[in-house]
Amino acid sequence: MQTVDSLAVTQEALIDPQPLEKTISIWELVSSGGIGGQMIMITLGLLFFFALYLYFERLMAINAASKIDVNFMNNIKMNIMNGKIDAAKMLCAQTNSPVARLTEKGISRIGKPLEDINTAIENAGKLEIYKLEKNVSMLATISGAGPMIGFLGTVIGMILAFHKMASGGGQIEVGALAEGIYTAMTTTVAGLVVGIISFMGYNHLVVKTDKVVHQMEANATDFLDLLNEPS
Repeated sequence: MQTVDSLAVTQEALIDPQPLEKTISIWELVSSGGIGGQMIMITLGLLFFFALYLYFERLMAINAASKIDVNFMNNIKMNIMNGKIDAAKMLCAQTNSPVARLTEKGISRIGKPLEDINTAIENAGKLEIYKLEKNVSMLATISGAGPMIGFLGTVIGMILAFHKMASGGGQIEVGALAEGIYTAMTTTVAGLVVGIISFMGYNHLVVKTDKVVHQMEANATDFLDLLNEPS
């Protein structure tokens, strides 16, 4: 009799289905967060694509500004020393770069006091720096706002989860509560991803811009030294 019971228990154990591991896709996480969570995720998605657009647009603009012929200043020097001021201006006009525009500003002031030439170059340099840094600060704003928006979504999700638990009179299933919590946490993850990528892009653009600024300063110094050389 005991043998029969043991066999029955063994068969039930074999037949008893094993718990299946539940998987969930990213889309299910986003769509199951309710209207509030979906709005937060849509906002973060828009910020992410906007940050990518800003980064690549500024990167191409800065790379284009940093490209200049290595012989540019030598040609300018030869033209000025030979008295070919118009040729030097023409060379600057044909070169689309901040360095060329600063040099052209200085050439147009030749004959005036050196201090006036230096001031004109500095003012033109400030304008060129402003053009290079255009919209770059928005990346810094996104890098700070992204995690905050994500955390806001998490707080909203947690409030809704605990509200569901309170309204259930303590009879809410642990699985349902856990699902609401990890769904809410996805907004924090998304916000951190947006913030990290934006922050890295911002710092990379700052470094690239600084290199162009140093290039402008070096060429401006070379041009002023050229004017200081004895005839």
